[in-house]
Amino acid sequence: MWLDILLLLIGLALILFGANWLTDGASAVAKRWGVSDLVIGLTVVAFGTSAPELVISVVSAIHGSAGLAVGNVVGSNIFNVLVIIGCVAVLAPIKVDKGNMTNDIPLVILSSLALFVCANSMMLDGLPENVISRSEGLLLLLFFMIFMRYTFSIARNAVNGAEAVDGADADAKKIPLWKSALLIAAGLAGLIFGGEWFVDGASGVARGLNVSESVIGLTIVAAGTSLPELATSMVAALKKNTELAVGNVVGSCVFNVFMVLGVSAVIRPLELGGIGNFDLLTLVLASVLFWFFGWQIRTRTITRVEGILLLAVYVAYTSVLIYNA
Repeated sequence: MWLDILLLLIGLALILFGANWLTDGASAVAKRWGVSDLVIGLTVVAFGTSAPELVISVVSAIHGSAGLAVGNVVGSNIFNVLVIIGCVAVLAPIKVDKGNMTNDIPLVILSSLALFVCANSMMLDGLPENVISRSEGLLLLLFFMIFMRYTFSIARNAVNGAEAVDGADADAKKIPLWKSALLIAAGLAGLIFGGEWFVDGASGVARGLNVSESVIGLTIVAAGTSLPELATSMVAALKKNTELAVGNVVGSCVFNVFMVLGVSAVIRPLELGGIGNFDLLTLVLASVLFWFFGWQIRTRTITRVEGILLLAVYVAYTSVLIYNA
């Protein structure tokens, strides 16, 4: 049991460090090849922050641990909305841009509803068990391609955003080519070995606690893989840049469902196992609350009280999971 916990922690550390090294190395190489700052920000950096969820879900799918793969995504998105947005709002009320309210946050609701539909094969198709099939995985990937096309079209006109990425990548170009290659190699190794060890450790912990992999995926794994987003958003809140937290959560939630689950389902159809409509509807509820609180008396602000309510919903949800485990 303790060895499994150690394996889980080492695996998580390797994944987090690996994602950071890979992002830094790839950004530096891209700059040397003349790739624009905008493309780097939307591809390399976006991949880096969601790499933990992608690696763990893909490795879980390959190993046949579908409950861990799906639980990782569902739990991560619930954590992103309820905990990250909740904590940021408690630190500093979040002023939500009109574009976020009308274009971006609805995408989080769409991704949640799409997952709910794909995951209800028994109710909608009369199948003997709930499975996200390969065809549904391909459909999710098509949604992801549409999302990326939308993101590129929006960002192309966002001059200020492009300038911000340029400042962040200024140092990346200074990294020597040999060091960039070393960072990429170390990052890939960290992601591969870390993913293997993390999944093995999480599966061992589930067996040791006599709970399903789904519950472990919804709680421990989900919180662990959301650490990059949580750290980024908390730092942004302390710097009074709460809009960054909103963009961070929106991008992560959409990426997790459309890209991570899409790739995982294409590799192997995902049986939901212990993931039920209680978990999926909690995700839908969290997404709707995210949007609804943003409209607070038409001021487009998520207040501290609403942040506390979001955190309370997460505590209640986790308590039910633990009680039923």
